[in-house]
Parts: sequence; structure tokens; C-alpha cells
Amino acid sequence: MKKKPIAIFDIDGTIFRKNLQFELLEGLSWQGIFPREERDKLVKYYRRWLENKSSYEIYRQILVKLYKKNIKGCSPDQVSEVAKKVAKFHHGRLFIYTSKLFTKLRKTHLTVAISGSPDEIVREFNKYLKFDYAFGTVFEIKDGIYTGKEEYAPVVDKEKALKRFLEETGYDLRNSYGIGDTESDIGFLKIVKNPIAFNPDKTLKREAEKKKWKLIVERKDVIYEIHN
Repeated sequence: MKKKPIAIFDIDGTIFRKNLQFELLEGLSWQGIFPREERDKLVKYYRRWLENKSSYEIYRQILVKLYKKNIKGCSPDQVSEVAKKVAKFHHGRLFIYTSKLFTKLRKTHLTVAISGSPDEIVREFNKYLKFDYAFGTVFEIKDGIYTGKEEYAPVVDKEKALKRFLEETGYDLRNSYGIGDTESDIGFLKIVKNPIAFNPDKTLKREAEKKKWKLIVERKDVIYEIHN
């Protein structure tokens, strides 16, 4: 039986309007599982990015650092329960262009999501989106609690993560699509047949212009295609 072509999506900032890891960290803080002051630290960096005083990448790195620090010693059941609530509350907050593209492609393609957010929130969010496969960061669990160590982090090298998936499943990149919004997505965008840079950061925009990739910008309810 002939296999379907595949479509690879980033989630945070690409199909979801915000960042799943931030929403999960905030939920864990409100529930008292993470200290509230850790959430407040993160908001300061988020404000600095909004005010053009720092970069999104610095904010993202702080987010990852704070999550790893505070997940240590937590119970997987606690985190899963909060992840369910967060996903239920936020699942409709999607970009128009990418959610429509996903709906269209899932009829003809095998859909795969690769995210840097924790696997717990990615899995819960995907109960609403329904990608065929969805991968997030897996944190190590020993003796029933999180150690704070990353066991598998596909965001570190999304090209490698995609190639590993292809090897394990036997799929290939003929007629494939890929869509992402930041520098970390370049790895898989450069090897798919139809790469799309969506609301790209500076590094991805530069690469998209250089490689003549499709470049899409969505603002409010208006979608622009920028021709190179």
C-alpha cells in the first residue's frame, strides 16, 4: 500500500497563537505546583520582548530554564491534570492560515507536529487538533517523579527528529509540506518539498528569502503572502 506524503508543523507561534509551555508553566504556578514568583520572573522577560528590549529567543530560553528547574520533584499526575485544563482552555486559539492549511492537508497527508513544549501539554493539545503524530519534549521520570532532565528534546535538532521519524516509519519527503515560524524550524524546512515560513523571526525570514521559500504573514484577520 502506497504511503501518504507527510506534512510537518511546528506548534507554538505557528498553529497555536501563543506558547504551550508558557501556558502550562502559568497553570502549574496558579495551582501552586510551581512557585508563583517563577511565573512572575518569566513575565518580566516576556514584557521585555514585547517592549523590544530583548529577543524572543532569550525569553524562550528563560522559559525552558525555569520549567526544567521547577519540574524537578513534581508528580506526573499533577502535571498531566494541569495540562488537560490548559489544553481545554486554549485549544481554540489558533492562527487562521495554519489551521486551515492543517485541515486541508490532513485529508491527503500524514500530519506530524514537532514542538519544543513538554510532551504532556502537546499530547493534551493534540486531542483537539488530532495530528497523526505529535512530538514534544520528554522529561525523565524516576521513582514516580520528574528529575528535571530532558530525555528527548526534538526541538534541539528538528531535522534529525524528522529523519529519525522517516527511518522508523518508512515515509519519505515526496510532496511533503513543512511550516514553522522560528530559526529552530529551519532544520526540517530545508529538507521538505514545500517549505513555508509563517510569521517568521529575523533568522528564518532571512533564510526563507535566500532559499525562495513561501513566506506568509498573518496579522489580525488578514493574511499576506510575501513574494521574494
